[in-house]
Amino acid sequence: MAPGDTHQARPRVIVAADPAALAKTAADRLVARIIANDHRVAICLSGGSSPKLLFELLATDAYRSRIPWDRVHWFTGDERFVPSTDSRNNMAMARKAFLDRCAPPANIHPIDVDAADPNEAARRYESELKSFYGAGQLDPARPLFDVVLMGVGPDGHTASLFPGYPAVEETRHWVTGVPKAHVEPFVPRVSLTLPALASCHEMLFEAGGAGKRAILTRVLEDGEDLPANRARSQGETIWLVDRAALPENFRE
Repeated sequence: MAPGDTHQARPRVIVAADPAALAKTAADRLVARIIANDHRVAICLSGGSSPKLLFELLATDAYRSRIPWDRVHWFTGDERFVPSTDSRNNMAMARKAFLDRCAPPANIHPIDVDAADPNEAARRYESELKSFYGAGQLDPARPLFDVVLMGVGPDGHTASLFPGYPAVEETRHWVTGVPKAHVEPFVPRVSLTLPALASCHEMLFEAGGAGKRAILTRVLEDGEDLPANRARSQGETIWLVDRAALPENFRE
């Protein structure tokens, strides 16, 4: 099925007890995928606050020692078009949490927020992704990423693909500029598109806390046509949810 097709089979839901267990489960899955690939590995990181515990966990000895850092490359699914020194910058958070301490600088691939505008940043990042991939067209038999980490916003957006925005329907480009955000922070964004995000062995959503329960009900129970529901891996799509965020119909 085409990337973003809402009629695909429902994703698998894994329930964790609390935020710490959620981060550990995500870290275990991520490391397992990395170890399963004996060659060059590509991981697409998510932004926002959801993955912070996961990122910090990857820097601990228990996980750091298991990751072959020299052959793992780190990308981002979206970026706020703010300076790299800004606390709202997604890759800056990941770098501070674990990348700068663990990964070779050449293996870290941020979106260029020094570009003239989000569209130019998108063009540059798409060119970088195509160069890394070694082709100008995505092949379903050869995913771009081993794992794509994802989150979900209160309006059902994922990456920086907001409900009703043209970027959600973009299928020709791998990366697109988003002139304004639908939720805070209200800054321009750059986002991978649904086809690029779908090109992975595993898409892993993280959602924790009672504040996520309302949107998870809309996504997982009601199946609304929201970006977070249209984002599906060509491989496996998993929602990792803690008990506080779990919709009522998923509770025992």
